[in-house]
Amino acid sequence: MRLPGLIDVHVHMREPGATHKEDWDSGSAAGLAGGFTTLLAMPNTQPPVVDAPSLEMALQAAGRKARCDYGQYLGAGPDNPDVLPTLAPRAAGLKMYLDQTYGPLRLGDMGLWLAHFARWPQGMPIVAHAEGRSLAAVMLLAALYARPLHLAHVSRREEILLIKAAKEKGLKVTCEVTPHHLFLSEADIPTIGTGRSEVRPRLASESDRLALWENLAVIDCFATDHAPHTLTEKDSPQPPPGFPGLETALPLLLTAVRQGRLTLEDVISRLHDQPRRIFNLPESPETWVEVDEDAAWEVRAAQNHTRCAWTPFEGQQVVGRVRQVVLRGQVAFQDGQVLAAPGSGRNVRSSRGRETS
Repeated sequence: MRLPGLIDVHVHMREPGATHKEDWDSGSAAGLAGGFTTLLAMPNTQPPVVDAPSLEMALQAAGRKARCDYGQYLGAGPDNPDVLPTLAPRAAGLKMYLDQTYGPLRLGDMGLWLAHFARWPQGMPIVAHAEGRSLAAVMLLAALYARPLHLAHVSRREEILLIKAAKEKGLKVTCEVTPHHLFLSEADIPTIGTGRSEVRPRLASESDRLALWENLAVIDCFATDHAPHTLTEKDSPQPPPGFPGLETALPLLLTAVRQGRLTLEDVISRLHDQPRRIFNLPESPETWVEVDEDAAWEVRAAQNHTRCAWTPFEGQQVVGRVRQVVLRGQVAFQDGQVLAAPGSGRNVRSSRGRETS
């Protein structure tokens, strides 16, 4: 079975500042192993990507190491509403953290939301981490400014129903859901382990999880929120939130296809067509993923390429294995081996990255 090169619009590559968890080399290798040929990286690194020097640092690291195509978000902060618009053409989009995050990027003052909405270029994406009432508030703001808004990792019934109502009223709202919120709930915490289950948004109730499935038509994208941490960190007294996800997303979704819960068209739309449209990404010719749709296997972290060396889906039985990834006519992954060289990926916002669009 041949799929288009998949796009993950929400990953954390941990570079700069935490490359013991992941960097663009290992993270893009994990992406290719999972069938992803384009990754868009979040800005809450150390330091965060909030100005020209930090953007240049992040893009240089990706340029040296990325084995697949990439883009880098800018982070909305309290001091940069005037600076970021000048950098927008080089960025995947603007990320606004309106709820829980680490570091200086959380925007607790709604006046700062206004400043960023007013100044960020109209043609560029805005992505918001917003939960509950914050989600309602930022959708109102997007409506007042008559501009599109993409909502990250929606996880709860009240949120998906609110987004559904907004879409029915014609608001320019899109959203993504992670595989871990589709396939896991708080009932799985005892099996995964308390520390290893820490994630933001938190694993929700079973009724919340089922509401995502019941409102699949509202969901525009599947995105992994790949957020690797080491096992030492996850098993510590203060475990950081986040799951790896690049290498498990596609097999989990293909298993749901086999079970009749999704169609293959659902997967392609949400991992390629809609991400490309929403984020205005270039076409990548001669790019595809060959999948053995009948291959049954057991998820084992020991086989993964991500540096963090664990998965919340350890031992899960899945169907569908990536056999080959071809990126712009070159074999980038073949039967478990990453063949693309570090630095062979292209920036989706550079003239080189867009030359084939």
